[in-house]
Amino acid sequence: MPILHNVPLTLSIEQLPRRQGVGELLNLRPEMITLLHELLNSVDELHLLEPVIAYELHSITEMQHDRLCLKDGTAFHGQLLPSFLKTARELAIVVCTIGPRLEEKVTDYFKRDEPLQGLLLDGIGSTAVDSLVQEVCQLIRHEASSRGYEASNSLSPGMPGLPLSEQWQLFQLVPAEQIGVHLTSSGMMSPRKSASMIIGIGPDMPTWTEAQACDRCSLKETCHYRVYTHPEATT
Repeated sequence: MPILHNVPLTLSIEQLPRRQGVGELLNLRPEMITLLHELLNSVDELHLLEPVIAYELHSITEMQHDRLCLKDGTAFHGQLLPSFLKTARELAIVVCTIGPRLEEKVTDYFKRDEPLQGLLLDGIGSTAVDSLVQEVCQLIRHEASSRGYEASNSLSPGMPGLPLSEQWQLFQLVPAEQIGVHLTSSGMMSPRKSASMIIGIGPDMPTWTEAQACDRCSLKETCHYRVYTHPEATT
């Protein structure tokens, strides 16, 4: 049950605007950019990020059109995994988090009637989770390569074709409690700035860009945080 603490994350001011729902840095007023710089500095000064990853690798024994079974008898239901991970030999089951401290600081800002700081810091936290997920994908790619395989992109409960209820199965397969992450009665993670995911390991694993993932999402027409495909990149 590998657990990795103090995962290095690199956050830049250019990464933040999408998670503020404005797309690009140029869309922000100068005073907002100044505030973002101050908040980003405070994240380091107050040690608000405690990134940690827990993961396990599980062998696949059976795959049907709406079910994927693991060697220990666990089965994931839904069409997403079998349809995307047809050639997978193993699944990497991962839970990661930046910890509760940034979330607590966001709550503090709102209690002090500083909602703008709270909203912007919350966006910084979401950006940090995005960065942590990228570190997870790089880690699993290395694990796959050591086996002579490739790794797919990450898939998470709640995506179309993988019901949120499968979150409970996922949490039985990885020591999430050892990194301080647990599920609420509704199946949501606490701390909120956490991510759970499934990554396929095997030959010819499919991969896609963030923009392509956004294009497949049912919320793509209304989401303020989506990544757009540049017109010259489309075919």
